[in-house]
Amino acid sequence: MPITAQHVRETLDAYLGEHPAEKDSVSALVATLGQTGDTIASRKEFRGHVTAGAALLRPDGRVLTIEHRALRAWLLPGGHVENSDTSLVDAALRELAEETGISPDQVEPDSGLPLNVDVHTIPANDAKGEPEHLHFDFRYLFRTTADTVELQEEEVTAYSWQFADMLTAEPLRSRLMAATR
Repeated sequence: MPITAQHVRETLDAYLGEHPAEKDSVSALVATLGQTGDTIASRKEFRGHVTAGAALLRPDGRVLTIEHRALRAWLLPGGHVENSDTSLVDAALRELAEETGISPDQVEPDSGLPLNVDVHTIPANDAKGEPEHLHFDFRYLFRTTADTVELQEEEVTAYSWQFADMLTAEPLRSRLMAATR
């Protein structure tokens, strides 16, 4: 069953229960969710839609980042949810496996709650007929001892294991650094 607005709402409510100070930073998600209902999980919902990402942490404190081909930026593995995804954490795990070749049996979820929910603008893509829109990225922490990566070259051009303190996005950086302790 595809990801529903109810699942997104429940996940967001649980996240805000842990991080109430982030209510303002996710206000666009709350507003869009109220307008879109279940289409919040559709990549064709251009008011904004949910995506799922994976912060993959090794015991040495390094986090996997990938260079996204279309955006030409270093990001966490992740992407759009699909109809076959049953939860946001499952979508994050699927995207991690697809983009990096690291199989789900080589990773362990840290918890069922997102480590971070990030709201960011995606630029228009005329080639795909997509206007500028928002991504509501639910990022989950996974742990691994794996280090062999096989990139999905259609979407990803490179990868790097970065120490958590080298990341610049807050509060993701601080939460990953705390997770390494």
